[in-house]
Amino acid sequence: MFGRWLGNRTNRVQRTSPLAAVHTPPDAGVLSCRVVDPVNEPVAGAEFAVSDPTGRKVVSGGTDPYGAFMTMLPAGDYRLAVSADGYAPYRATALVVEDSLSSLGDVTLQVARPPEPPAPGDWEIEPAHSSIAFTARHIGLARIHGRFETFAGALRIAERTERSAMHVVIDAASIDTGVRMRDDHLRSADFLDVRRFPTLEFYSDRFVHKGGSRWAVTGALSLHGVTRTVTLDTEYLGLGNGLEGEVRAACRATTELHRDDFTVSWQSMLARGIAVVGSSIRVDLDMQIVPKAGPEG
Repeated sequence: MFGRWLGNRTNRVQRTSPLAAVHTPPDAGVLSCRVVDPVNEPVAGAEFAVSDPTGRKVVSGGTDPYGAFMTMLPAGDYRLAVSADGYAPYRATALVVEDSLSSLGDVTLQVARPPEPPAPGDWEIEPAHSSIAFTARHIGLARIHGRFETFAGALRIAERTERSAMHVVIDAASIDTGVRMRDDHLRSADFLDVRRFPTLEFYSDRFVHKGGSRWAVTGALSLHGVTRTVTLDTEYLGLGNGLEGEVRAACRATTELHRDDFTVSWQSMLARGIAVVGSSIRVDLDMQIVPKAGPEG
């Protein structure tokens, strides 16, 4: 009787153990936590990185819709880094024990102060420390990486940043993917048709703050004689100083373009068996801007 009672009690303990449904190797344990904001709401999609004491990343991932993160690790000491848009980074250490659940409980992220915006006035893109790059599929196979070497741009920063405006002009013939034959083809009438359309232009007067350092910059992109609305997913990186003490501001932005939207035909080339870039193109911009110099007196 006592044996059956003890056996049943043991089974109940095993079934209610945090690791009862998790098969762990003999030398491993489980690390978990829940990421929340200052009002105890879960932060979904927070980025989580776990490193060993030497700084080597062991595992990374994101929190689920409930802010939870769980991973299995060899027993030992670890460093954790948690980050999310609009929040200050969080760092901690943890000890993972064999066949045990090591829980950090609730990790609370504090709201980060947004970077100081550029001063109101006229600014211009500094090409030497900026880039406009793109990535495309080679008919669904390997990626093609390229960039535009020549461009210019200006920004007018308003007292309310949301009312600022930006104008960027790109020299279409300056496209460079590292393969001369391919670049000549991209400049041809099959693609950019640089003789008829020598520039790509982007103009925006709509800046929407998405929280923290994130902005959506929406405007009109003119390419191949067609104008379409495009939104740049932008991260503002803040202010700094150059080698000569000049004030600079920096940002990163990305968007995705579809060539069919700009009447850049490719079906006829596929029919002729010509291998070209795919129809969807990711564009990445890294920009530094400086105050526009006034007219020389």
